[in-house]
Amino acid sequence: MRRSWYELAEAIRIALEQVNVHRMRSLLTALGVIIGIVAVTLMGTAIKGIDIGFRDSLSMLGNDVFYVEKFPWKDVGDEWMMYRNRPNMKSSYADDLNQIIAGTTDSNLVIAVPTVGSRQRIDRDQRNIGGVEVIGTNSDFTLINTGDIEHGRFFTDNEALAGRNVIVLGYDVANTLFPEGVEQAVGKDVRVRNIRFRVVGVFARQGSFLGLQSFDSNGVIPLLSLRKFFVNRWWDTTTIRVKKHPDATIAEARDEIIGAMRRVRGLEPGEAEDFEVNQSDMIEKQLGPVKMGIAVAGFFVTGLALFVGAIGIMNITFVSVKERTREIGTRRAVGARRRAILLQFLVESCMICLLGGLVGLGCSWGIKSVVMKVAPHFPLVMSMELIVLAVLIAVGTGLVSGFAPAFQAARLDPAEALRHE
Repeated sequence: MRRSWYELAEAIRIALEQVNVHRMRSLLTALGVIIGIVAVTLMGTAIKGIDIGFRDSLSMLGNDVFYVEKFPWKDVGDEWMMYRNRPNMKSSYADDLNQIIAGTTDSNLVIAVPTVGSRQRIDRDQRNIGGVEVIGTNSDFTLINTGDIEHGRFFTDNEALAGRNVIVLGYDVANTLFPEGVEQAVGKDVRVRNIRFRVVGVFARQGSFLGLQSFDSNGVIPLLSLRKFFVNRWWDTTTIRVKKHPDATIAEARDEIIGAMRRVRGLEPGEAEDFEVNQSDMIEKQLGPVKMGIAVAGFFVTGLALFVGAIGIMNITFVSVKERTREIGTRRAVGARRRAILLQFLVESCMICLLGGLVGLGCSWGIKSVVMKVAPHFPLVMSMELIVLAVLIAVGTGLVSGFAPAFQAARLDPAEALRHE
């Protein structure tokens, strides 16, 4: 056992000496491994970041909230006209659903809230921001909304029933209109399509990922105000919160919503639903092909780079065996076992790949840092598991590529090796 450890330590010492003597050759030899490790780490970092970003963004929609709408949250393709011809949704459906919920024993549903959206421009003095999704709703919106109010408050039930001109701004909207500080927005007036509204609150910053749901670029006003001022410029959604307890599964809640909506719509048994019950997991399912595409591209680049790198390392190791044939003969003549020669060249090959892997990890970390500065909302995460995987891939490449030349060196005849010029 002691001799084995000695042989390993000696092999590592010789490998480090060879890498130090041939620094440039070792770096060029490891170039393929460097590219492969950069590819695999960036791929893993991107996939992890996408997972985290989607999870955070989808949490804004709420995993216990359903959205009853005209269109599904997916690419409808050639069926677009069928969905387009469905009857429009109505904000009154929320009241109808709440009556059904109240009259149902042990309902899995908590409350239905009307949410009506309209794209508008908001102005304040000389500043303006366009494309703001102005949401009309009632005071129950706080029961289905996952965003917190950072400054001020949400509008009251009396303000909603009276159709008062009050608005709660998303953080980015408030920051654009009030660059001196979003807290300054509360109590000030803004204009929504030239209609004056008093700001009563500002949502806390939520952030967004790949254009998914975020209240940062929204504004919320009473539903009656939206209906009064912005005629035929909206789309209706009925948002429903379900109970969170072990006995109420998501599937049961979804079935209950479908049954209640069929009653509200007056659909006969056997008639197809003319509405869609959407949930955040429908968006998550569409994430699979994106991650698969990144993984396929990453594995292709990684495999190609590592294959080229392994060929280069094998070639250089064969050259090294040729150059050091007399050295091998001398070591064998003074008692070195074949295992020691095999271990020597395997360790040297692994050492080159390991150094290449470490350089690749350093490059990946640098690229990640640059991307995080340029796009701070993209959550790149280089986990310890990914680093360990990269190191194992590098060492594995060294073992595979170095075995054939190392085996050849171990099989050399000592007498023939000593006569080699």
